[in-house]
Amino acid sequence: MKEIKKILVPVDFSVNSQKILKEALYVAGKFQAELSVVFVVQSIADYSGFFVPHMPIAQFEEELFISARKKMAGFVEDNLGGVAHKSAVLAGDVAEEIIRYVGENGIDLIVMGTHGYKGVEKILFGSVAEQVVKTAPCPVLTINPYK
Repeated sequence: MKEIKKILVPVDFSVNSQKILKEALYVAGKFQAELSVVFVVQSIADYSGFFVPHMPIAQFEEELFISARKKMAGFVEDNLGGVAHKSAVLAGDVAEEIIRYVGENGIDLIVMGTHGYKGVEKILFGSVAEQVVKTAPCPVLTINPYK
């Protein structure tokens, strides 16, 4: 295994994400690694068969992106304080964007939760963690936030 210098933590701003981020901070500390936190705004095209928004889709996606950036700023401030990190808000298919970010940023390890979507959404869209584990070009440490 190559040296771990860059760790990525995908988040969804949930309580579970807070738990996973704490675990990632511990791992980053042990390896003295740089920590990156990302959130992916799900592509609206994935939902277009379910509803029609009242505003143009491009405007709706932009509002989601702006809101996610604000949420990310608050999330990292609340959970990372003064810890050095990088953060990004991406848009598209969640698993694909995580993998793209890994490749573009030389990430050595992904730390992510095993639980995200629940119920019908999981059946329709599948497990992001499972997709990332299957396609990641680096090791993936999955953590069950309920244990």
